[in-house]
Amino acid sequence: MNTKLKKNDKVMITIGKDKNKIGEVNRVLPNTGQIVVNGLNIVKKATKPSKKNPGGGFIEIAKPVNISNVAFICPSCNKPTRLGVKMIKGKSKERVCKRCKTAVKEQ
Repeated sequence: MNTKLKKNDKVMITIGKDKNKIGEVNRVLPNTGQIVVNGLNIVKKATKPSKKNPGGGFIEIAKPVNISNVAFICPSCNKPTRLGVKMIKGKSKERVCKRCKTAVKEQ
């Protein structure tokens, strides 16, 4: 699955318990079509005692979200939008905001 979202992009969750919350992409999982967003979609997970966590107990982790459930936040117009791809001089591509038609710079 091909995704236009990249690490450090700002996205807004459009569905679920974190709806309308904005976060930064931490990880992209292109094989499953999911992303991990910093601080969003947090769940509690029970763990057994280990060297890292000798007492065991519950830890909070960020679970992946389906790419279809997030919207990219354009840096120039600061609104949720879709991304397009524009060819430049034959071989190179750049991501383009569908709302304001400006190129999205790599961060």
